[in-house]
Amino acid sequence: MEQKKNLCAMIPENLHRKVREEQEKEELTLSQYVENVLKEHFERGGKAMDGKTRTLAFQVSEEFFEKIKAHLKKTGLSQKDFILGLIEKALEEEETVKAGESEVGEVPATGDPAEEVSEEGETPKI
Repeated sequence: MEQKKNLCAMIPENLHRKVREEQEKEELTLSQYVENVLKEHFERGGKAMDGKTRTLAFQVSEEFFEKIKAHLKKTGLSQKDFILGLIEKALEEEETVKAGESEVGEVPATGDPAEEVSEEGETPKI
């Protein structure tokens, strides 16, 4: 049997209540229940367990990471809020551009025929 270690964490009361209800319903000890939840979490690649959120992860250089940390310290933002803000801004800008294209009825030509779209929505064959 694998050696065990203690894990203790403060969680909100409402979450604690949900955990205890489900743990009792499954007729497990709290240790067994938490172990099962954590195993399931990591076996699924560390993704959120409710299936409604996903993990977005990537690696950056140490130098870039330190720049980000310095910026976060100055702004008081969390890493998550900072990255989500950047992504949301980029997506909103893309939507704005798409909305502008829809109103005009044309897609601006890029000079690359492979990127142009005909009125029927087909990409020309080259």
